[in-house]
Amino acid sequence: MRIAARRHETDFEINVISLIDVLLTLLMFFVLTTTFVQHSRLKVSLPEASQSTTQQNPDALVIVIDRSGRYYIANQAIAGEGEVALQQAILQAVGDNRKRNVILRADAKTPNQAVVTAMDALGRLGFTHLALATTSSQGDRQ
Repeated sequence: MRIAARRHETDFEINVISLIDVLLTLLMFFVLTTTFVQHSRLKVSLPEASQSTTQQNPDALVIVIDRSGRYYIANQAIAGEGEVALQQAILQAVGDNRKRNVILRADAKTPNQAVVTAMDALGRLGFTHLALATTSSQGDRQ
């Protein structure tokens, strides 16, 4: 005959309902007391172009972006739209020379996205020498 000691096992439970209540109360407190930054109130000071002239490199690749966001390389419009078409045109114009200087000439009314797309395409292709062409502020007053 086998006599075994009886174990009294009680189920151990953690009541999480009160914990959930406390967490929801804390969440509501932080949501209601947090101040959110409104980007429309930020003042941005844009840089002005200096009046000093720099010497242009004749071997530099010049990419022109007009008001509507179309790209031109060597005064020829790029066939197609988007970053892929721009990358293909840059590769055809430059070849394997990734050290070549690149000058972006964008119209003042050009959407920022067109300039960023051109910069992104150049960066993905491995170009590191990039300049943005500007005009002096006295040239605009005439």
